[in-house]
Amino acid sequence: MKKLLLHLGIVDRKTFFAFAAQFFKFGIVGLSNTLIALAVYYGLTYLGLNYLISYFISFAVSVLNAYYWNNRYVFKKTSKGNLLPFAKAFLAYGSVFLISLLTLYIMVGHLSISERLAPVLNLAITIPLNFLLNKFWAFR
Repeated sequence: MKKLLLHLGIVDRKTFFAFAAQFFKFGIVGLSNTLIALAVYYGLTYLGLNYLISYFISFAVSVLNAYYWNNRYVFKKTSKGNLLPFAKAFLAYGSVFLISLLTLYIMVGHLSISERLAPVLNLAITIPLNFLLNKFWAFR
């Protein structure tokens, strides 16, 4: 455990609490992202757009939202923006999205976990993974 903390840059209580605060902020952005994605998805499908196209558009809008708030509020990078961190953030979210689909399929299809419970359990994997990819890769 000590090696993991050191690898994450957590060397004392101060850096631990800073890391925890950043993770909490990331969670707030993630919650707002989810609400925005759902609103866009339901709004577009209500207007008659195909559900797959609606889902892709809602994903793209939520990644734009996540990039903006993670860049300004969570990881406090530049206000100028940059195409490379944006592309990395999009790839990070997209990769975790694909991983979440796979784990959801395994949980429901092979482990007989309820389709209502599986997405909630999936969050225990996807939230930390998204945070670490964004912190140590996309916004580095």
